[in-house]
Amino acid sequence: MSAEAADREAATSSRPCTPPQTSWFEFLLEEGLLEQHLQKPSPDPPPVQLIVQFLEQASKPSVNEQNQVQPPPDNKRNRILKLLALKVAAHLKWDLDVLEKSLSVPVLNMLLNELLCISKVPPGTKHVDVDLSSLPPTTAMAILLYNRWAIRTIVQSSFPVKQVKPGPPQLNVMNQMQQEKELTENILKVLKEQAADSILVLEGALKLNKDLYVHTIRTLDLLAMEPGMVNGETESSTAGLKISAEEIQCQVCYDLGAIYFQQGATNAAVHENAKEKFCKTKELIAKNGSSSLHFTIDEERLAGYCQACGVLTSSSDDVTPYSQIHSCMKSANYQDLVKIFLEDNLTLSLPVQFRQSVLRELFQKAQQGNDALDEVCFKVCVCNTVCDVLQGRTIDIHFCQLFLKPSKEKIDFLLEVCSRSINLENASEALKRKMAAFLKNLCLGLEDLQLVFMISSHELFIKLLKDDERKLLIDQMRKRSPRINLCTKPVTSFYDIPASPSVNIGQLEHQLILSVDPWRIRQILIELHGMTSERQFWTVSNKWEVPNVYGNVILGIKDNLTRDLVYILMAKGLHCCAIKDFVHAKQLFAACLELVTEFSPKLRQVMLNEMLLLDIYTHEAGAGASGERPPSDLISRVRGYLEMRVPDIPLRQVIAEECVAFLLNWSENEYLTMQVPLPLVQTNPYVKLGQLLAATCKELPGPKESRRTAKDLWEVVVQICSVSNQHKRGNDGRVSLIKHRESTLGIMYRSELLSFIKKLREPLVLTTILSLFVKLHNVREDIVNDIAAEHISIWPSSIPNLQSVDFEAVAVTVKELVSYALTVNANNHFWLIIQADIYFATNQYSAALHYYLQAGAVCSDFFNKMVPPDVYTDQVIKRMIKCCSLLNCHTQVAILCQFLREVDYKTAFKALQEQNSHDAMDSYYEYIWDVTILEYLTYLHHKRGETDKRQIAIKAIGQTELNASNPEEVLQLAAQRRKKKFLQAMAKLYF
Repeated sequence: MSAEAADREAATSSRPCTPPQTSWFEFLLEEGLLEQHLQKPSPDPPPVQLIVQFLEQASKPSVNEQNQVQPPPDNKRNRILKLLALKVAAHLKWDLDVLEKSLSVPVLNMLLNELLCISKVPPGTKHVDVDLSSLPPTTAMAILLYNRWAIRTIVQSSFPVKQVKPGPPQLNVMNQMQQEKELTENILKVLKEQAADSILVLEGALKLNKDLYVHTIRTLDLLAMEPGMVNGETESSTAGLKISAEEIQCQVCYDLGAIYFQQGATNAAVHENAKEKFCKTKELIAKNGSSSLHFTIDEERLAGYCQACGVLTSSSDDVTPYSQIHSCMKSANYQDLVKIFLEDNLTLSLPVQFRQSVLRELFQKAQQGNDALDEVCFKVCVCNTVCDVLQGRTIDIHFCQLFLKPSKEKIDFLLEVCSRSINLENASEALKRKMAAFLKNLCLGLEDLQLVFMISSHELFIKLLKDDERKLLIDQMRKRSPRINLCTKPVTSFYDIPASPSVNIGQLEHQLILSVDPWRIRQILIELHGMTSERQFWTVSNKWEVPNVYGNVILGIKDNLTRDLVYILMAKGLHCCAIKDFVHAKQLFAACLELVTEFSPKLRQVMLNEMLLLDIYTHEAGAGASGERPPSDLISRVRGYLEMRVPDIPLRQVIAEECVAFLLNWSENEYLTMQVPLPLVQTNPYVKLGQLLAATCKELPGPKESRRTAKDLWEVVVQICSVSNQHKRGNDGRVSLIKHRESTLGIMYRSELLSFIKKLREPLVLTTILSLFVKLHNVREDIVNDIAAEHISIWPSSIPNLQSVDFEAVAVTVKELVSYALTVNANNHFWLIIQADIYFATNQYSAALHYYLQAGAVCSDFFNKMVPPDVYTDQVIKRMIKCCSLLNCHTQVAILCQFLREVDYKTAFKALQEQNSHDAMDSYYEYIWDVTILEYLTYLHHKRGETDKRQIAIKAIGQTELNASNPEEVLQLAAQRRKKKFLQAMAKLYF
């Protein structure tokens, strides 16, 4: 071996070896490895990467012998992987700042749902309906953590995100990114729908004046053990990491303030709530510090929030320059605005960025056609420029442009600003030199000697410049005199340089984004294409979105200007439609229709379809909301769309969906059942579903022979809710965190069915579909408490293959449908009974009583009339009795036993024997009309030696209207009067 080779080998062998990265499966094999790994100074892989790996492996589908993809099995391996992910998060002390920074929304959603699951939060339970004070501390903390993350995610999603410049296109990577983007959007949609509930949960948490505990690695190990191995330590013990009540309040106040501030963009009154929460946060930080055991507050961000709230909610007690400026801009009081800027030139309290933003806003308003603002823009710009000069910053380009044509008035105002911006007695020499240099350069830039004389003869100028400096400046001006420079070409001054083309293009693009006037949009695009032919202006805003089925056709237009115009008009029209600005949407669509009619029959039909959808939305939001039937022309156009058979026309599924929902909502059952073409039923799933719904509703109520259509509808919905073994894997062979897809056995996905149902408003249609899902829910073998519904007898009583139905999805669907139905009509007593039964079935007895009582109240004028017997059936009364019993309200149980057709004395007597009752007890005796129960009460209190309560019972039994000798009518009237008073008292208690 040569000496050189030996040296090289020695050098190589002396290099330190990088230890191999620990693989995820090693943590499965060795029990204590995870804790050892996390204790390292710089563990590799880092904790957040471990969370992703564990959850990715736990959610990975399996493949059976037939090479079919199966959902992730619920086996020991996957449960341990999920537990390991939770342990890593516990090691990070559930710090949402760390987790949100490093984990995507889908991963963090999955992690927190696993935390809820292991913390014994019942799946499908609405957190807003849960009493946090009654839960174990770690369970309450898990609910708080989830809801904090929910509103933080909503706030974070509202911030603009700079788009990452894409690298070389890779199909597999793009597919994964698209899947994750769609999943994130779906999760955000659900979080936003539940935002009000999350806010209520957190507001309720502020009332909790007790410490909570968050899971640690140790408590997670305890939960994972068998019940007999926990050694007496339970979830409600203090084995977790203690979080003080003040720490919880501090972070919850901050998070609530952020969501209220974000909501203030559409509801200014909410800013008061945000201000209150941020002020409370500041108080708690001052008391406890910003960095505690569990929470970290960004004090700079908090200060920014407080400052913004101070501006937006200005009061007489809290007046700041920001709030004054905000008020002036809002009321167009520009004279006071200039005055504030002038005064601030001495105090310099406003940041330069804020000054520039106000000026930009004024420029935007001026560009929109308000010529009166030109003078205000100049004055504010002068104030900003003098401020920049005194602080040593460069002069802004706006001042140079506005001063291209100086006048006597402009010079006068400029000199006034300069004079009021510097106190010569107290100013430093450096400040005086900066102001003198500015005035000197200003004179050298002016060509009109009269304007130069105005400056040079001003008192400020004379005080700032010495005699020799003034003489030197006058000599320079004389040398630049026109008599001397007649033959020389004047040098272009910096102030004369026009704005660059890029500045003009940027301004026009900004106007293009803001404008909703189709003719102005066309004019701006013509100007932009005249400046450059290289840009694709339909990409200016990432908010301009056109469905893919349309995008391919539009982007195929060869003429660049026409392509940009059509794309932008449609994108803006769809956006206006989405935010219910139907007037502007109609203008934009009409202009687009007129444009495409000239060259593309295909796009013309597309625009006609979109205008039909717009007209449906307009009617449903306007006249339709008050019950006015749509014009016959609109109904004919809807039918025409469904029957349209034009080839190669790109169609959006949502239009067919809305058309069918429109016909169902306006009871066009005859058309859907008899006149709709058969090929349309076979090819369009929404038309088929609409036909079955219409036919079923048409035959209600009917004989058994007419239940054939109900059976057909039942079979279609059962197929939709059945589990499918067909799942997709990425083209690269990898499986992402996205769970297996919904069933493809039916005519549509369950989520699509739910979305369609939420477009329906017709009571009979909603009742029918609710009845079907309730029956499907009740068919389940392990069901304990059935849910009642109207017309439930028309559906089949069994399913051939029970294992194929996803009953968990059915239960979730029932809950969502009832919640939606009650938004359509909150006074439908049958829907309220279904909601109550759902809460009863999930052991939420207080909420169940609320809805049972509400159902009775809406159909009896708040119990002033008799509740119909088909509403308060014996089954409903028995469930109300059980609710009261489990809530330890035993006197209420005894009174409700009288409501049954045959009084249940056994239950009533047993309830009255209970001494630990959580209700008003003897205060309720006046509501008892059954003499037997009153006699038993008298005996019971006498036996216990309770003299006072015995006297109350004797007083109740001694009322003449309860005398057994009275006519039946008198006894019935006495019972009815007591029923009314008792139910009203119950309603006040549970509403």
